[in-house]
Amino acid sequence: MAVNTDKNSYTVIFAGVMVVIVGSLLAFFASGLRPKIKENERFEKQQNILYAMGVNENEEGSVNFIPTDRVEREFSNYIKEQFVIEGDKITPDDEAYLIDLKKQQKAFKNGETPKLPVFIGEKDGKKFYVLPLYGKGLWDAIWGYVSLDDNMVIQGVYFDHKGETPGLGANIKQRYFMDDFNGETILNGGQYAGVKVAKGNNDPLNSTKDDNEVDALAGATITGNGVSAMIKESVDLYKDYLETVRVK
Repeated sequence: MAVNTDKNSYTVIFAGVMVVIVGSLLAFFASGLRPKIKENERFEKQQNILYAMGVNENEEGSVNFIPTDRVEREFSNYIKEQFVIEGDKITPDDEAYLIDLKKQQKAFKNGETPKLPVFIGEKDGKKFYVLPLYGKGLWDAIWGYVSLDDNMVIQGVYFDHKGETPGLGANIKQRYFMDDFNGETILNGGQYAGVKVAKGNNDPLNSTKDDNEVDALAGATITGNGVSAMIKESVDLYKDYLETVRVK
């Protein structure tokens, strides 16, 4: 018996069947790709942490990470300790880099005790304290890492974003902006002040390193303010720990 394809019921049934088939296929492929997606996320976080402590393959003006086929090995070579701070408790954790700082900031604001990952790296005989950062830009989330020495001087940063404006706020991940933070102190009069992205800084070459400021990005005031707030809020979470390692 011929099927009447002009009936509305046929259209509804056909659409329903196609939704089930396509949905099942997408679920199957997503399930199969999940391990690879997780692996890529792990590689990316390791690359970003290493970048913040100056382990990269940068060329003139470029941002080049350690390749994924080497990043796990280099991460193991340079990162000597990973642990999680939870109140007064410090627990070693080889997957501390997988902790979502956004959730921990929310827990802190709700009066709960956050779990804060810390990475201690060594390069050229020098120790680096690498901390994750998370904040809000103009349109969506911004995040990154900052590495400090025991004088609380920034040794490197890495910033990224979800949806900042190309050519404006998105430039927070450009090397010329990130490099400006190198050598800046996060202390001001012994207090944890962070580093402010400031319009009218009057120091475009960033030769002054004790003013807690870097020059703002043109046309990206709100994103720059977000970076300033991100650094300050994230550092505030860690200041009790940083006081234990800071040279006084």
